[in-house]
Amino acid sequence: MRELERETTIDTNSPTSASTEGSAAPRALGRIAIVGRGRLGSALAAALGRVGADVVGPLGHDESVEAEAALLCVPDAAIAHAARSAAAWAPLIGHTSGATPLAMIAESTGADCFGLHPLQTFAGDDADADRFRGCAAAIAGTSAAALEFAEGLARRLDMDPIRIDERHRAGYHAAASIASNFLIVLEDAAETVAERAGLDRAAARAALAPLVRASVENWAELGPERALTGPVARGDEATIAAQRSAIERSAPELLELFDSLLERGRSLAARATPLGRAA
Repeated sequence: MRELERETTIDTNSPTSASTEGSAAPRALGRIAIVGRGRLGSALAAALGRVGADVVGPLGHDESVEAEAALLCVPDAAIAHAARSAAAWAPLIGHTSGATPLAMIAESTGADCFGLHPLQTFAGDDADADRFRGCAAAIAGTSAAALEFAEGLARRLDMDPIRIDERHRAGYHAAASIASNFLIVLEDAAETVAERAGLDRAAARAALAPLVRASVENWAELGPERALTGPVARGDEATIAAQRSAIERSAPELLELFDSLLERGRSLAARATPLGRAA
C-alpha cells in the first residue's frame, strides 16, 4: 500500500533535495491561479476545487487576478511569456513542465519559482481531475519557501512529491517520455504489424490490450528482468528470425525499430535471473 507520507529524494546533495522529515506541516497555500486552459490546467483547477483549495481559473495567458501563486500549465515555449505576465500580479510563480529549468523564469521575472510536474497522463475528459491521486509529482523550488509550497500543493492533491534537482530535470523527463509517450508509439507499431497480418486495427488493439496491461503490471511489481517473457527471454532464435522476416516483408519501415528493441531485449535477458527467463 502506498504510504501517503512517503517522499522519494533525488540528489540529496542539492539544496532543493534536502529532507524535511520531522519538519512542521506545510503552510496554507493561499489563492492559486491556474494559467492555461489545456488538459492539465483544466484538470488541476477541477482537482484543487474538489479538495477545497482557493483556486481561480484556468485563465488565459495574459489574464490577471490577485493570487499568492500562479501555476503555469502552458506549453514549454509559452512559459517565459506567461511567467513575465504573471509576475505582475503573483509573488510566486510555478510551472508544470517536466523539462524546463526554473532558472529560466526566475531570471526573467525576479520572482520566487517552483516546479510541479505530475507524473501522469491526461485524456481531456471528466476523469482527469481524479488522476492526480496516488501519482508522483516532481517538485523543485528556487527557495525553501517555494519548495515547501510545491510539496504542500502536491500533498493537497494526494500526490507523492519527488524532488528533482535542476541538473537532472531533462533526464527525469526523458524517462517519463520513454515510459509513457514511447509506449504509445510502440503499441501503434504493434497495431501496424497486426493489421498487415490480417487483423483489423481496432480488433488488434482490443486483443493486445490485456497483454499490455499484464506486462506493465508485471514490470511494476517484479522489475524488468523477471517481467521479460517471450522468445527473447527464452533465447528462441528460430522464432525471432521468423518474426523479423515477417516484419521485413510486411512492415519494413518498422524493421530498424524491431532490431533496436531486439538488441535491448537480449541485453535485458542476459542480466535476468533464471526466474526471469520463464516463457
